Amino acid sequence: MQVSYYPGCTLKTNAKNFETSALAVLDRLGVTVQELEDWYCCGVCFSQTSDNLMQQIAPIRTLVKAKESGNRQLLALCTMCYNTLKRSIEFIKADEEKLEAIHKFMDREATRFYGNEVEVIDILSLIKQIGLDKLKDAIVKNGEDLKIASYYGCMLLRPKEIAIDSPDDPNIMEEIITAASCENVYFPFRTECCGSYQIVNEPDIIKDRAKKIVSSAIKNGADLIVMLCPLCYYNLDEVQIEIQKKDQSFQTIPVLYFTQLLALLMGIDPDINDFSLHSVDPRPILKRKGLL
Repeated sequence: MQVSYYPGCTLKTNAKNFETSALAVLDRLGVTVQELEDWYCCGVCFSQTSDNLMQQIAPIRTLVKAKESGNRQLLALCTMCYNTLKRSIEFIKADEEKLEAIHKFMDREATRFYGNEVEVIDILSLIKQIGLDKLKDAIVKNGEDLKIASYYGCMLLRPKEIAIDSPDDPNIMEEIITAASCENVYFPFRTECCGSYQIVNEPDIIKDRAKKIVSSAIKNGADLIVMLCPLCYYNLDEVQIEIQKKDQSFQTIPVLYFTQLLALLMGIDPDINDFSLHSVDPRPILKRKGLL
C-alpha cells in the first residue's frame, strides 16, 4: 500500500519525533509513505471568512502536488494540517466560481484541482483501513498494564463535515489502543479544545484549560495521555511545567504522540521517539511498565 505524505512545517521542526515514530509504525504495517516532492505551508488555520480566497491558495497548491503524485490518498499527520486541507477541499467543491478564482491566482500551467481527485486521510483512519488484525500482529510488547487517556481535541472532529468519527463521542483512537493491547481510560475532557493559539496572547486561559484536561485524565486513572496534534501537545506537555511552578500540588502526567506509543509496543528502536524533547519525562513510567 502506498500513500502520499504531507508533513507540514511543525513535523520538520518541533515535532520531529511525531514524524519519525509515525513513519516507522507505518513501515512496520507495510505502508509505503511517499513525501510530496514540493509542498507548502497549509496556512495552519482555516479562514473563517467565506470570501478569503487568498488563504485557500497554499492548501490548494499542496493538493495539486498530491494529485500529481498519482496517489489517491494524502496522509496528513498533523491534525491542524488535516483540518485545513480537508476543509479547503470542501470549500472549493461547494462553489465553482471560487474554484475558478483560486486557480486564476495560481500558476497558469498548474494542474487543476477540483476536489475529488485526492482524499486527505489521518493516521487513525489509515490504521483502521489497514486493519486492526494487522496492527495486532505487529505488536510485540504487552501493554495491558498501561492505562491510556486518548485526547482528541478539536481538529479531527470539528466541523462535523470533516470529522473522522463522532464529534461528541469518538472511539477510533480507543479501538486502536485496545487492539494494541493497552487499557483505555475515558475522561470527560477528551474532546475539549486545549485553547490552541491562545497560548501566545492568553497563556492563563491555556493553563486553566490544560490543568482541567490533565487533572481529569489523572483522576480517571491514566498513566499517559496520547494525542496527534503538535499544538495540543505543547499546550498539554510544556504548559504542565508552568502550572507546577505556581501550584506545587499540581500532579503532572506524561504526554506522548499516539505514534510514539505504537512504536514502543511494536518494539521499534526507542531512540526514534526522542523523549528528551518532552517536558514531562515519560521514561520513568514506561520503564516501570516494561516498555523501555
